[in-house]
This record gives sequence, structure tokens and C-alpha cells, in this order.
Amino acid sequence: MRLPAYELRRRLYIIFRGEEGLDYGGVSREWFFLLSHEVLNPMYCLFEYANKNNYSLQINPASYVNPDHLLYFKFIGRFIAMALYHGRFIYSGFTMPFYKRMLNKKLTMKDIESIDPEFYNSLVWIKDNNIDECGLEMWFSVDFEVLGQVIHHELKPSGDKDRVTEANKEQYLQLVTQWRMTRGIEEQTNAFLDGFNEVVPLEWLKYFDERELELMLCGMQEVDVEDWQRNTIYRHYTRTSKQVAWFWQFVRQMDNEKRARLLQFVTGTCRVPVGGFAELMGSNGPQRFCIEKVGKDTWLPRSHTCFNRLDLPPYKSYEQLCEKLNYAIEETEGFGQE
Repeated sequence: MRLPAYELRRRLYIIFRGEEGLDYGGVSREWFFLLSHEVLNPMYCLFEYANKNNYSLQINPASYVNPDHLLYFKFIGRFIAMALYHGRFIYSGFTMPFYKRMLNKKLTMKDIESIDPEFYNSLVWIKDNNIDECGLEMWFSVDFEVLGQVIHHELKPSGDKDRVTEANKEQYLQLVTQWRMTRGIEEQTNAFLDGFNEVVPLEWLKYFDERELELMLCGMQEVDVEDWQRNTIYRHYTRTSKQVAWFWQFVRQMDNEKRARLLQFVTGTCRVPVGGFAELMGSNGPQRFCIEKVGKDTWLPRSHTCFNRLDLPPYKSYEQLCEKLNYAIEETEGFGQE
């Protein structure tokens, strides 16, 4: 990542140490997926889940405990920009407010709802009720806790001395909304954006909204089996072959998480392009998913992620197909040589 930005925009050729795979697109897809899974892992305290019911990521205010945290955030910004530039998906997405921050869009009180529902509801209550009649003693200041330490913050100069009233509560709501979205993470956010901007100028994103940006980075979250089947081709099988029918029966009985793992096994990523399976990309451009009849029924299925192809042996029963596919999906990571 010490390379100049223009070098990071050149065509990538990824080699996994100890692996034989040739990178016609599939290896780099898995590289982005695996590396993003690692650098965005909340266990490293750079990022955290938005809340217990929302697994989107946001910057962890406690990340400052790492003396090199700003360098890490700049590195991650460059890496995420590389993924976007090269059309590769990352493992996990960010919160909608974070995408809006990337797009330099104004954050509103409504944006808090997805990351802190309780805090949002308290602000709605303040907005909908007469503060003076309720007799609440509120000031233009807030307290919050980071790593067991209570931090006091004034929302404006002399905020400790300025009481919130019915007349000025709109100003309070605006200030506390801005604070909630940026508390303890402004330097980290700027470092991330600086790194991102070096590879992909942020002004290039001005034509998109936050949901479109999420789709470009993460793909579609749900795996649409009907769309997948509709955009699949077959070699040495037909649509009516019993092994093909068993395969789609196997896919339909999976939950979405396992479908995503199967998709990663056969394409190198668990995400679907924005336009669905019709827009799957291979080494030479658009490449629909293919199921090819290969080998003997004692063989395991094999994937060619650079070509979105699954080699499916002619298994003799549905149970055998399920057993072999499950083993291949759970135990296989990396690439055989094409």
C-alpha cells in the first residue's frame, strides 16, 4: 500500500502463497473478500457493529488506543477504494450514515435510527413534546463512555450553562445529531477518507446515493435462487438432468448464509452484482454461471472461480450430491490450477 495511487489502479494479478491458482479474476475476488474480512473484523477494535441487531460496521471510538490507528484507517480507505475501482466486493458493509459521510451528504436525525434506536427514540420524544411543560433539566452538553471513561462534551461554547428550552430545542436536536454521528471518530473518518480519495477521488461518487454505494461495494445481500437458475448454462448436462434438478433442490433447501458460502465457492465472492446473476463477470468479461458434467461419482465438486464454473460429477443420488457439495463448500478454500 506504499505504492502510488496510480499503481493501485492498474490491473491486479494476485498470487496466494502455496497455491497454484492463476488469477483470471477469481483469485483477486477471493483476495478482496478474505482481506476485507480480516481488516474489518471488530475483534481488532478499529470497527464495531452498529448495535446488537445491526451487523453493519461503523468506526469504533475506542480505536484511538492503538497509536497507529490513523495509519490503519488510511490503509483501509485505500483498500476499500481499490475494491470499488476494480469492481470487487468486500465482506461486510458499513452503516448508511457512514456511506452518507463518504458522499458528503448531510446527516439527519432519522439516520440515527438504524445505529442507535433508543437514542433516536429519545430525540423523537423531545421533538414531539413541550420541553418547558415537562420540567426537564437538559443542557447543551452530553456525557458518553469510552473504555470505562466518561467523557463530557459541550455541544456549543458554554453549553453547560445553556439550558434546552422549547424555543431552542431544534438547535439542540441538530447539534446532538451531529455529535452522535461523529463522536470520537472524526480523525479516524478523515484518515479513511484521505486514503480512499487517493485511489478513487471522492468527487467521482457524487452521482450516487448511499444505497447505490453500498451495492457497488457489497453487492446484493440476498441470493435470489430463481435469478441464479435463470442465468445458468450447462455443459454435458441439460436443464432436465437429474443431477441439475438435485443441485437446485440442494440450493433451495439452504438458508441464505449457506447459499452465500456456496456462491463464494463457485465464484470467489458471496456477493451478487447489482444487476443480478446476469452480470456475473469472468476473466474475459460477462460470464454466466455454468454447471459442467465432469469426472466420476466418487469425485468432489470442483470450482473454477475465474470462469464461474462448477464441475459437478454425475452423482447417483440426491443424498450423495448433498454430501459431496457440503464437504467441498466447508472444507475447501483456495484454487486448483485452471
